Amino acid sequence: MSLWRGREKEPELEQLATLAGEASAEAAVVLGRAEPDEPGRPTLPVDLTAAAFFDVDNTMMMGASIFHFARGMAARKFFTSSDLAKFAFQQVMFRVGGRETHDGIRNARESGLSFVAGHSVEELMAHGEEIYDELMADKIWPGTRALAQMHLDAGQRVWLVTATPVDLATIIARRLGLTGALGTVLESKDGVYTGRLVGEMLHGPAKAHAVRALAAREGLNLRRCTAYSDSANDVPMLSVVGTAVAVNPDGSLRETARKRGWEIRDFRTGRKAAKIGVPSVLGAGAVAGAVAAGLAYRKRDRLI
Repeated sequence: MSLWRGREKEPELEQLATLAGEASAEAAVVLGRAEPDEPGRPTLPVDLTAAAFFDVDNTMMMGASIFHFARGMAARKFFTSSDLAKFAFQQVMFRVGGRETHDGIRNARESGLSFVAGHSVEELMAHGEEIYDELMADKIWPGTRALAQMHLDAGQRVWLVTATPVDLATIIARRLGLTGALGTVLESKDGVYTGRLVGEMLHGPAKAHAVRALAAREGLNLRRCTAYSDSANDVPMLSVVGTAVAVNPDGSLRETARKRGWEIRDFRTGRKAAKIGVPSVLGAGAVAGAVAAGLAYRKRDRLI
């Protein structure tokens, strides 16, 4: 592909990121309002124009949330080995190329999370609830959770922002007593997943679009909002708010934070930090490793 042809595709990529962000904001509002009242749910905000946005993987939670979900769903035989192998191969080939070309992103988008096709939303949510309790509840960073509670105590709304499917991200948000979640929107018809995404994965610039879209819907003043993340991939999101905080930052984000005067919070220590870190270069492609790991976990269980 020539450089010029690559530039011709840029507007379309931007449109996909915008579509993903707007779809995520709409889904976040709908899912948030649909949740029943229950103990631990945040009360109505007092400060209506300020909010906080938290990345999930390695910011709010140790490791990648999609890895934990994939591991749990594989153990439940939610998808077949052929589904996993096809998806993992397509995602790995996309990332190994090292360039986010239009065709590469399109293929990754079309194959992304295709293994949910034919399953009902209700089924995925039910599994997600169980998987959170089994594999994720003890992975929450106490320090980051305390930061989120600080915003809640100030009467502000708190949203998670993640590439993980919005349905599953909403489970995490609800269990943490947060307002809701912005995540990748999986297309569904009559309550059944089609295997396609709305726009693209909520990653990089798409997260910034989602935050802007939600702010417009909810009447937020972004200059009064705060965003938290561990990855340089989220610089677009961190840049649209008045206050940016680097939490457990990768090397690139740490450098950016220092240059821009952003606050840095690190709740990791020694080898533990190296063990749980997910290289920012993986970005949305971390999903591929998560699915492959889920398959390996399932095979291991059969051998034991």
